[in-house]
Amino acid sequence: MNFDYNTTRKKLLLAEYGRNVQNMVAYICALENKDERNAYAQVVIDLMGFLNPHLRDVADFKHKLWDHLHIISDFKIDVDSPYPKPSEDAIHFKPNPMPYPQRRIRYKHYGKTIEVMIDKARQIEDADRKQHMVQSIANFMKMAYVTWNKDSVADETILSDLKELSKGELSLQENVNLTKVEFRTPPPGSGRPRPANQNQNNKGRQNNGNGSNNNRSNNTGGGQNRQRNGNNNPGKRY
Repeated sequence: MNFDYNTTRKKLLLAEYGRNVQNMVAYICALENKDERNAYAQVVIDLMGFLNPHLRDVADFKHKLWDHLHIISDFKIDVDSPYPKPSEDAIHFKPNPMPYPQRRIRYKHYGKTIEVMIDKARQIEDADRKQHMVQSIANFMKMAYVTWNKDSVADETILSDLKELSKGELSLQENVNLTKVEFRTPPPGSGRPRPANQNQNNKGRQNNGNGSNNNRSNNTGGGQNRQRNGNNNPGKRY
């Protein structure tokens, strides 16, 4: 007994439409009458749009369906399409892979941007502007160090790394203090702030609820009293 498995069948060109659509397209390609091919192709286009309703939100979704019809037929279907037939080379075009930059970073917790900034600062000729640039770089290096190491760091360590990365060309004066940066661990449960007036709102709801209950009981009691008075004083009967 021979079994028909998907592994032995022809590969699906567009799996989102399924094998039945591909078989129908193959049947259309085998028809000799072009009018019949056009009629059946329109039915298959409607079916493809029904199977993928999300394509209706895409601009020119009918154009996309007709392109998919040609792709499913392996560009062999001969029908009168309202859109130009897509190019097989354009469909199977694959862009060249983008090379991943292979760069060695001296201190990874500072990043490559710091090295680029240091190279730019080395090219500055104005002394005052260069000194301000170097101090900004040192402050950024300290912030990056604390961010990745989660610990305090001495200014001497930052200045030493700055001098090493700049090959001894950039330095700061000894009396310059860098921006103070501290890493603080957030307390537990601080991720979701709690409204300050939550208890007051609950109290207000309780007070409003008690008030409504009192009014409801008063209204009910008044109605009962009126009913009792009416029973005690039957009045005239006709």
